[in-house]
Amino acid sequence: MADYPIQELGNRTPLEAAKTPNMDFIAQNGMLGQIKTIPLNMTPASDVANISILGYDPEQYYTGRGPLEAANLGVELGDDDIAFRCNLITASGDTLIDYSAGHISTKEAEQIIRFLDRALGNDQIKFYPGVSYRHVMLVKDGARENLDKIKAKPPHDISGQGISKNLPVGPGSEILIKLMRDSLPLLENHEINHVRVDLKENPANMIWLWGQGKKPVMPKFSDKYGLTGSVISAVDLLKGLGRILGLNVIDVPGATGYYDTDYAGKANAAIKSLKELDFVFVHVEAPDEAGHNGDLREKIAAIERFDQLVVGNILDAFKRRKNFRVLVLPDHATPISLKTHVADKICFGIFGKDITAGNFTAYSEKEAQKSSLNFEKGHELMEYFIRSKI
Repeated sequence: MADYPIQELGNRTPLEAAKTPNMDFIAQNGMLGQIKTIPLNMTPASDVANISILGYDPEQYYTGRGPLEAANLGVELGDDDIAFRCNLITASGDTLIDYSAGHISTKEAEQIIRFLDRALGNDQIKFYPGVSYRHVMLVKDGARENLDKIKAKPPHDISGQGISKNLPVGPGSEILIKLMRDSLPLLENHEINHVRVDLKENPANMIWLWGQGKKPVMPKFSDKYGLTGSVISAVDLLKGLGRILGLNVIDVPGATGYYDTDYAGKANAAIKSLKELDFVFVHVEAPDEAGHNGDLREKIAAIERFDQLVVGNILDAFKRRKNFRVLVLPDHATPISLKTHVADKICFGIFGKDITAGNFTAYSEKEAQKSSLNFEKGHELMEYFIRSKI
């Protein structure tokens, strides 16, 4: 949700321009603060940020994005195996046109990934279908070839740029480059892409490999905080992280990871989960996707839907009770002007038991800057949220 002031909005941020009565209620009746979810010298990415938010130090526990997504797909990694994130992208000549292949449907993408696994997979290399454009490639014993040391750029950071100048570099990168190059003629001729082109949709005509890592070793959430809990998200990254932490992963029908996700369905699932478990982590991807797409209208709409259908429904279920707390925050900023993540501090709001109201008027970046509540180490916020008495 977080962003920069935009001239088109009268130098307001999307959060300031959006109608957010429920998050404003949290700000007015609770506390705002700022948090740095991305440690110094780490890439501003959703995996790093969400590890921080869940209360784990990324500098200690982060190994890469791929193994987190693999965990949700049931892919078991050996000690030397390397998991890569595998995007379906749209290439035109030497230009990466679209990091998401037109946000291809999961049904179409599954057929394409299974086709690629038959064509390019072998005893060492295996492709696993995920959600929409987001998939996983596993390389058995890849660490022995130093594939975990490769430097590979996220495709959402290089949309509209040249492919050749942004290919992976480092030891073993030629293996990735060959797979990416070999995918192009195979996918150009796939029947699904013929149909997508006929419908004037971006084809999924190439793969992009990045976000590699080894199997992470992290303490369970219940061991660390003494709480049972669940995760609700549409994306494998968050679900996989939840599984690694021993949290219950809840699948919500209609949760897509895009603008059309079922916001109310996520809120209802969260409320139901809290009847049995202590803690629930609800993640919505839509504002981030709008930021990557540079789509201001959709970003504001996503923020307003999140406020109304997620925050609003959960507040309605709990704000008359005494023994609860709610924390609302973005994982990182994805400014419309940049179309990618930045490592800036982001605002958060806390409301509930033992939370003394501060003097805040609304939930926004500007209001949070007035607060003395500031976490330079993002992973310390969860401990504060759960255990502090303000």
